[in-house]
Amino acid sequence: MQSSPNAPGDAIDRHRIAKYARAVKDDSLIPTHGDYRRLKSFQVARLVYDVTVRFCDRYVDRRSRTRDQMVQAARSGVQNIAEGSQASGTSKKIEMKLTNVARASLEELRLDYEDFLRQRGLDLWPPQHPALKRFKARRCATLDDVRGWADEERRSYRTRTDAHGPTGTTPSVSVSASPFPSSAQLVANAALSLLNLCCHLLHRQLAAQAAAFEKEGGFTERLYRIRSEVRAKPPKTR
Repeated sequence: MQSSPNAPGDAIDRHRIAKYARAVKDDSLIPTHGDYRRLKSFQVARLVYDVTVRFCDRYVDRRSRTRDQMVQAARSGVQNIAEGSQASGTSKKIEMKLTNVARASLEELRLDYEDFLRQRGLDLWPPQHPALKRFKARRCATLDDVRGWADEERRSYRTRTDAHGPTGTTPSVSVSASPFPSSAQLVANAALSLLNLCCHLLHRQLAAQAAAFEKEGGFTERLYRIRSEVRAKPPKTR
């Protein structure tokens, strides 16, 4: 399994916790919620879904049960992030549960991609692999961006050989010096890079949700607090 990317600083965690805390401290009973399309985890998960659908169409047997499992796992990641964000207005517990389901689904998908490579004798690249460094630098946001990167890599590999060693690999992962990786190998490793990032983001997101819940409580505590404040106000005089 590829190692996690460099973790963001503690300042980012504090920012996320403060974001959740501000939502809880909103004057309304149900705080602002559901802005999942702006979440980086959602954006990356949706790209993983698009890549996986195309990957399975091209490289996984239509009669294979793995094909449906991969597509459904990718879809589950996207849908549960969105559903968790929508549910956060009235239940932080459900938000955390669905965020964790999304992370688990994408972890399952990551294993499927690793199995695809291993069972076909294709190399699982470490994060330091030159092609993956170029992929990360490209900051792909759409399926066309990923396809463009793969096409460029296929062309460039015919005129340039990347010299690299086994740095950063586990004992069970070999790094081939073959200058001509297949399109399936390129896309599978790109998908794994995206999954590595997305699972990391969801891990941090879940930690921020838990910290905010621990600090501010959930909907039940909020409801009690607001009702207590209303009851404590002196009655209006005519």
